[in-house]
Amino acid sequence: MFLSQTHNMNNQLNNQILENASTVSRNLSSEELYELSHKNGEGQLSKHGALVVETGKHTGRSANDKFFVKEDDNKDKIHWGDTNVPISEENYQKIANSFLEFAKGKSIYAHDLMGGADRNHSLKVTIITEYAWHGLFARHLLVRPTSEEVNSFIADFTIINFPSLKMDPNYHGTNSETAIIVNLKEKVILISGTEYAGETKKSVFTLLNFLLPEKQVMPMHCSVNTGNDGSSAIFFGLSGTGKTTLSADPNRSLLGDDEHGWSDEGLFNFEGGCYAKLIRLSQEAEPEIYATTQKKLTVIENAVLKTDGDLDLDDNSLTENTRGAYPLEFIPNVTLNGKTSHPKNIIMLTADAFGVLPPISKLSPSQAMYHFLSGYTAKVAGTEIGLSNEPQATFSTCFGAPFMPRNPIEYGDLLKKKISEHEVDCWLVNTGWIGGVYGVGKRISIKDTRILLNAALSGELANIEMRKDENFGFEVPLNVNKVNSLILNPKNSWSDPIAYDLQAKKLVSMFIENFTKFEDDVDDNVRSSGPVA
Repeated sequence: MFLSQTHNMNNQLNNQILENASTVSRNLSSEELYELSHKNGEGQLSKHGALVVETGKHTGRSANDKFFVKEDDNKDKIHWGDTNVPISEENYQKIANSFLEFAKGKSIYAHDLMGGADRNHSLKVTIITEYAWHGLFARHLLVRPTSEEVNSFIADFTIINFPSLKMDPNYHGTNSETAIIVNLKEKVILISGTEYAGETKKSVFTLLNFLLPEKQVMPMHCSVNTGNDGSSAIFFGLSGTGKTTLSADPNRSLLGDDEHGWSDEGLFNFEGGCYAKLIRLSQEAEPEIYATTQKKLTVIENAVLKTDGDLDLDDNSLTENTRGAYPLEFIPNVTLNGKTSHPKNIIMLTADAFGVLPPISKLSPSQAMYHFLSGYTAKVAGTEIGLSNEPQATFSTCFGAPFMPRNPIEYGDLLKKKISEHEVDCWLVNTGWIGGVYGVGKRISIKDTRILLNAALSGELANIEMRKDENFGFEVPLNVNKVNSLILNPKNSWSDPIAYDLQAKKLVSMFIENFTKFEDDVDDNVRSSGPVA
């Protein structure tokens, strides 16, 4: 029995999944999915009406459970390695058969959505979900087609997400009962064994990262905003660096907070919503994001509810990765058409827990490519299970290595080309620690970071005297209005300059070691743009 008309599907698996199900609810509204999620017991409602769900043992991505099917059509285009792991076509077929069997007699949901606000470069995706709330999440995070587009919708790819289906590693060839299987030839992604909804969002991102470079469109893990003068800025950064917070500027219009493309026409959002980290969210510091947690239809993952039904966003007993999913229209001052001009500035964010990097530095195009390929930040205790008190350096190529199927050099070369073509100013911004390592120094204040960012975006820093950093070679402003000059030179903020030098030497050596894997593929300018031991 079908509750609504089925559309043409792009392969046999999709048709069989829908035929095996007892009920298929297609393209329900956000309100309908919200009501069904609550009725089905998939989540609780906060006193303000947000849908609060728990995702079980998976409160983040299952990086070790993602595989690409190794087939002749695309095997030479994939950069195989730790983040792009092959699985055989034979094992894919076993997994697909398990999905078909699982669908028998189930009530499932189908959603026709799009990745990419620019219709010249967007990807049509049908998402089939076991849970209604996963459908609501997808409607928030992806671009919702117009009614006319829905009526003529033919999917380019399909994502099938069945959290209750568990894999058998011995039979299916997976690493665990969880699996994210990307089959580029069959144009399908299969997700099982995890309730974490971010897997669906990141699967669309992975597909766009694979497809767009062939069209000379740069896919980016970044946020984007635009000033009143129409000048836009890109913010690269890994989780915890402030990408979402800093791009949500009341004086600038937000395009999107996580995933974008850069075409010959300008920038465009891949998404139709935001997926913000909420742990210890402050109404005072981040009022726009906080307000979304008080709205009906917002989906909140792994937050603790108090007895009065209010959210306790300071409670990390479920995870540090508490998140909220909501459509862009839930926040003020956004660019709802999802498109804007070429950028005038690129900001690369890092949270340096070693206390070494300046709070802002100017990068040349070659230095920008070096730091883009490096993708550095640091993790500290409390952000992930098993981390010690010592900071741990993280290098995630292109600020999104797990979602980049192609060789990183392809993305780096494309970015460098676009920076040169459009004469973009590039900045490395440290939102981490100053005056000492994590546990000794203190974190750079959001207030200071915003002042420095505004100075960069307004052009104020173009006329300020700079010094060359002795460790990394980039330029650092000597003085910026309303900012203590001590923090502009991190060494001066340490009580023990010798201890600073030791930490700087340690961080420099980690950068150099990490970049060895790129040295044979980049030109001399990029190769010489890194730190010197």
